[in-house]
Amino acid sequence: MNITRNWAGVVSCFLLFIAVCVSLAFNVKGAFRASGHPELGLLFFTLPGAAASFLSRGGEVVKPLLGAILAAPLCLLLLRLVFVTSRSLWQELAWLLSGVFWCALGALCFLFVRSLLHRHRHK
Repeated sequence: MNITRNWAGVVSCFLLFIAVCVSLAFNVKGAFRASGHPELGLLFFTLPGAAASFLSRGGEVVKPLLGAILAAPLCLLLLRLVFVTSRSLWQELAWLLSGVFWCALGALCFLFVRSLLHRHRHK
């Protein structure tokens, strides 16, 4: 049970990061590009980080970050082999690494909100 709890954050972030990456590459990215704000799609990467931080024991940031780092090469491979892209390899890599950053930021935001709620509850 303890091992499952330790790796739940990594596995959930890994799977959710891939799901967000594929959904952005598949259909949502065009909607943001049409609106004139293609970078808004990166904000969706905060969701895997927050969910993985919730599932991690003690609400850690390292487990979601590890899951995102492990998912990034698989996403890069998917983007290069499955989807037709107009960006170079370096642009795709930079986009994925910024997704990893936003994922870690999502985990930090979850921890911040949880600490605020915990402090408010004990006043």
